Amino acid sequence: MTTAEQNPGQALDPEAPERSRWTAVSAVALGTFLLVTAEQLPIGLLTSVGSALSVSEGTAGLMVTVPGIVAAFAAPLVPMLVGAMDRRILLLLLMALMTISNLATAMAPDFAVLVGSRVLVGIAIGGFWAVASGLAVRLAAPADVPRATAVIFGGVGAANVFGVPLGTLVGDLTGWRVAFSSLSALALVALIALLAVLPGLAASQAIRPKLLMEQLRNPGVRIGIIATVLIVFGHFAAYTFVSPALQRLSGIDERCVGPLLFGFGVAGMIGNFVAGAALSRRVHRSVLAISVALAVAMPLFLLLGRTAVGGVVLLIVWGLAYGGASVGLQTWMIKSAPKAVEAASSLWVAVFNLSIGLGALVGGVIVDTLSLQGVLWLGGTCALLAALAIWTARTNDALR
Repeated sequence: MTTAEQNPGQALDPEAPERSRWTAVSAVALGTFLLVTAEQLPIGLLTSVGSALSVSEGTAGLMVTVPGIVAAFAAPLVPMLVGAMDRRILLLLLMALMTISNLATAMAPDFAVLVGSRVLVGIAIGGFWAVASGLAVRLAAPADVPRATAVIFGGVGAANVFGVPLGTLVGDLTGWRVAFSSLSALALVALIALLAVLPGLAASQAIRPKLLMEQLRNPGVRIGIIATVLIVFGHFAAYTFVSPALQRLSGIDERCVGPLLFGFGVAGMIGNFVAGAALSRRVHRSVLAISVALAVAMPLFLLLGRTAVGGVVLLIVWGLAYGGASVGLQTWMIKSAPKAVEAASSLWVAVFNLSIGLGALVGGVIVDTLSLQGVLWLGGTCALLAALAIWTARTNDALR
């Protein structure tokens, strides 16, 4: 394990002002906000990009699939390849790559080039998230770790509240290329912020494949990985196509999709911080409740979402439940592997992003060959299986 993992609080001077600690945490949260926005922005722009580049909605879904799969491999590989590089420098380089890759997306002359630019996005996402997901234990005092983790993952909810809906709105009003250009400019702002406030994050020992594989012998980590795969795969199989679902199943006008995604994001942010508070008391029960709520919300969309009102209500419930998933599952991993946080987090980020990519891919196949309703059934079934897996860990004292 790294020295940082043995002494999680060493990144900042013990006498460092509380403000400097939370400024650093906030800068990392800004980074996660842009990462998730970059990864999910195509969800709100599938129709316009597909139309502009003459590809189907299912094919356009590759804009979500490709970075997800690439990020899955980048999450464990980037920390291994950079060895003992200062994590501050690594995060700065990855945010610079995010800036360049989104600009390349905006300038892509055809769909093949666009997909190539999304490969770079995936590298940046996987590498940044693998390090950032475990930084709360290094940037905050021990008593503040749950709250700092919720703030960092608040960037995920903020991406759904502000990033994706506003990016979708910009794309609708001025064109999808402008939306990605704007995202590139914001990534540059984040790069400057990280440069200004992030402390040195030395790693005295690189992550090795053996250390990663050792985590899989930990029962808590194994169940966390299984639950992550099922929840994230099922969510993205369905959520990637939430725009056509709202339009075709609930009869909602395309112009209302952006504002509704904003509502989904607001619910997600609320869910994130509610889960953060609950996790400080009951990790197992909180994550189980999240998975059960998802197992109910997605299939119910087919029964109660046939009207505009029903579709909106279920979308908000879905957002509340999924908003707590990232912080819940990451907290599960930290509790399960307190002495190997970065290694366990790298594995978690890998399967998280692989599940995003595969979920979007399988969802695209189902939408193109079977039906839009099929992805909602798939999402609910996966969440139910995750709940069953989580329930089996009820006797694990570390997760109570």
